[in-house]
Amino acid sequence: MLAFVKLTIFTVLALASGVVAQPPPCLRTYEVKAGDFCDKISVEQGVSTYQLAAVNAGIVNALCTNLWVGQIICLAREGLDCSPVIKVVMLDTCESIATAAGITFERLLANNPNLNADCSNLYPDEVLCVEPPVTS
Repeated sequence: MLAFVKLTIFTVLALASGVVAQPPPCLRTYEVKAGDFCDKISVEQGVSTYQLAAVNAGIVNALCTNLWVGQIICLAREGLDCSPVIKVVMLDTCESIATAAGITFERLLANNPNLNADCSNLYPDEVLCVEPPVTS
């Protein structure tokens, strides 16, 4: 909670002073190559579709149509780097993916906020985070 309070105070002060708060540093980067698109990069680099979009918010558009060859994009930021991931194949369901990964359906949804509650927006070639919950 203290980190959140500090971040909030920093954000308020930054906005009041006209300085834009920066996201956490990028931990891993990728240089876009000819023929790349977001799901292809996600599969090859082991990054969930959601994570790739989240760490590049404001840089890569929602449809991932604004990539260019040579562009450096972020793959992971501190606090947003999920492992392992799985590529969705035809006939996969959220239930089958969760079972195969040994996690609950609820955990799969929590790991992948881009999925809707009934998982009806799941599609082949999407990359999902199947990270198990932290245990103590």
